[in-house]
Amino acid sequence: MTPMDRREEGAEADPLRRSAGNGWRLQGAKEGARGGTTGSPTLEPVEAPEAPSFPTAESSEHGERGYEPIKPRSGIGDLLRKLAAPIVGFGFLLLKFGGLLLKFKVVTTGASMLVSIAAYTWIWGLPFAIGFVLLIFVHELGHVVELRRQGVPASAPLFIPFLGAMIGMKELPDDAWKEARVALAGPILGSVGAAACWIAGEATGSELLVALAFTGFFLNLFNLIPIVPLDGGRAAGALHPALWLLGLLMMVGLVVVRPNPLLVIIVVIGGLDLWSRWRQRGEMADYYRLTVGQRATVAVVYLGLVAALGVAMSVTHVERTF
Repeated sequence: MTPMDRREEGAEADPLRRSAGNGWRLQGAKEGARGGTTGSPTLEPVEAPEAPSFPTAESSEHGERGYEPIKPRSGIGDLLRKLAAPIVGFGFLLLKFGGLLLKFKVVTTGASMLVSIAAYTWIWGLPFAIGFVLLIFVHELGHVVELRRQGVPASAPLFIPFLGAMIGMKELPDDAWKEARVALAGPILGSVGAAACWIAGEATGSELLVALAFTGFFLNLFNLIPIVPLDGGRAAGALHPALWLLGLLMMVGLVVVRPNPLLVIIVVIGGLDLWSRWRQRGEMADYYRLTVGQRATVAVVYLGLVAALGVAMSVTHVERTF
């Protein structure tokens, strides 16, 4: 083999060595070193190292992630926890300072308001429940203001879930004229509160406020049904006792058309009160003796409220979308 040939062979071998790297070696060079014949070099594959691999994930009680994923909480369960926390806290507060706290009327009223809000929240949601209880409070505040103005001792409003609220009078007013004024003061101020919701709702475009206004108007109109213990029953005493029988018949009709435990309670209380007043009509004659002007004033205010509240309800009625 001529030098040229050797150079050409070497020229071919060098690229092979460079390209093979550590993975290949020249078999011909090995044989030449042992004294063997020099032939064409051959390439022999060398076993490559194993490729690195990722560590195998160890098994876990929480699956392949190795941690417990965050799970969304149930809406009802979360709401129960939120409602239970303040109730439990308030319970501990009562156990520790109950005797002192109950001496303050504002605490009793506030606690009963919170309980009513929690009860109505299950039906209408929290925003509407707060507004509804506040409308009831404004209604009852009208009674309190008139009682205080007349000097009649009365308790602070006490809220009863699904029954509204009540004010305890330690004694009756002097006559049916003053009792009628106390009775009508609630729907008057309550209607003003509902009208404020209506104005605010129209100004802001809030259907919630307009719906609260409608509910407030309905609440005050319902209270004008002439049957005790509703406000209309106490106002009707200044007009004519026959209105009590009319109110009892109206309430019985509502029970037949739309059965409701609250209506049944009103029918029972109204029937017993009507029977008691009928039996005492002779003894209470002076109590129900009013002047023509007084009866006319009660009639105008009473019938005017009924008409105004009916119109306001028709204007503010909206379909519930919340």
